[in-house]
Order: sequence, then C-alpha cells, then structure tokens
Amino acid sequence: MGKIAIVYWSGTGNTEAMAAAVQAGAKGKGAETALLTAEEFDASMMDGFDAVAFGCPSMGAEQLEESVFEPMFSACESKLKGKKIALFGSYGWGDGEWMRTWEETCVSDGAVLACDAVICNEAPDDAGLDACRALGAALA
Repeated sequence: MGKIAIVYWSGTGNTEAMAAAVQAGAKGKGAETALLTAEEFDASMMDGFDAVAFGCPSMGAEQLEESVFEPMFSACESKLKGKKIALFGSYGWGDGEWMRTWEETCVSDGAVLACDAVICNEAPDDAGLDACRALGAALA
C-alpha cells in the first residue's frame, strides 16, 4: 500500500479524466490517495508521498504545459531520485515525443518508473482508462 499523490494539469478535461482513473486504480489496491492539480502541489509535498503520478497533456511543440505544470514539475525534479513515479497525459497531435522526453528526464533525475507511461489521443477511451487504472495499481 502507501500514500500516493496524483498530480495533474488539464485544459480540456482529458487528462483530468485520466487522473481520476489513476486514482481509482491505486485505491483499488488499497492505497491512500490525494488527487491534486498542479496548482495545489509543490516540491515541499514530495516527501509526504510514497509515490507520485504526474499527468500533463502535450502542449505546443510537444512539451509540458508551460505556465503552471512545467514550473511545478521542475521544482520537484530534485526530489525524484529514488522516488517511485508514473507519468500519463493526453495529446491531440504528434506521436508522443513529449512523453518520451519527459520519461528520459525523470530517469536522468533518478526516478523509479513504476510502469510505462500512458498516453491517450484526445479523450481517453475505455482501453485508455483501463491503462490509467493499471498505472495507479502499479504505483500502489
């Protein structure tokens, strides 16, 4: 079990729906969870959780959302070494490059990826939501 934070930013509701499925998967394995927007989370909270799921859609030229999520995540990077994390997000164009880059950043920071990242094109379908629940279960 453990205490898991699900931290996300969502502009259209797609990544928010994914975050709720991640939370359901973690709770299904008995984990204590906190569902938090990027505005509600900061680096000082990292040590209070056994694992963290970060969710952000692809923006612009396949990058993290720049005004809220990316500054919050950058501040958390120094706390990623040895931390069990998972990544998820939605996209509307491209091929998932933003997620591959994000995963590489996390591995370079010393994070322990609990599972492969989950990406959904636009709104998550049933298979995407199942993958998000599996991601949450893997974190738990």
